[in-house]
Amino acid sequence: MREDPRVSDPVAIDVASARKTYPDGTVALQPVDLRVREGEFVTLLGPSGCGKSTLLKMVAGLLQPTGGSLRLWGQPVQQLQEAGRQLAFVFQAPTLMPWADVATNVRLPLDLAGVARVQAQQRVAEALHLVGLEKFSHALPRALSGGMQMRVSIARSLVVQPQLLLMDEPFGALDEITRHKLDADLLSLWAERGLTVVFVTHSIHEAVFLSTRVVMMAARPGRVVEEFVIDEPYPRRPEFMVSERFAQTARRLQDSLLRASQVSEEGAP
Repeated sequence: MREDPRVSDPVAIDVASARKTYPDGTVALQPVDLRVREGEFVTLLGPSGCGKSTLLKMVAGLLQPTGGSLRLWGQPVQQLQEAGRQLAFVFQAPTLMPWADVATNVRLPLDLAGVARVQAQQRVAEALHLVGLEKFSHALPRALSGGMQMRVSIARSLVVQPQLLLMDEPFGALDEITRHKLDADLLSLWAERGLTVVFVTHSIHEAVFLSTRVVMMAARPGRVVEEFVIDEPYPRRPEFMVSERFAQTARRLQDSLLRASQVSEEGAP
């Protein structure tokens, strides 16, 4: 069973008064303070436009904050590799190269990093095994379902052997059956690999099923308004989703999301 992180675990992500204002004056994110400890599975939830993706991209170093600071294991994100750690980012769409087979798509980060071909092939095989696609290494993306394409994207993120996995609503476009399967597979990977995960979603049920903690955000401007610890042991089975505990937690998040949405519609106090 995967134990929940305790307060003694190292801080993987330290966001201190980080904010984002665009050149046209739009305030995308008010100062945010957020700490994610090593081994947590933290989900960012909130109405559209609340800055979930902006915050995630700032953590990844894909967007620069206007003010404040973001550190990963005590280091600026640009120095993460020097500290012997890796992060990976999974986008909403698989963004695969349509002309390349699955193995080549998964190997891309290693090719860009100049990893030797023999070592790269071993890591690709391991990553494909983790997502259950070892039999599809020579298939082209167009031959795969949407769920399988997303598995390829996840394998591509795992091939760099990250300690931190950032995921921007990766399963939002999939049907419910595929989504539930990938949620369960993701939890297995999280446990097996000892990952720290920050996950963006619009789904309350997905947030309850996956998370050790849910961070609720409100929009205009984006900011954190509430946090919830999901005090449910792992591994989480499908029957948890039809339990009264699950329903109670989902109701709490639904009420919080409604409050966050009303604040967003009315504007900041």
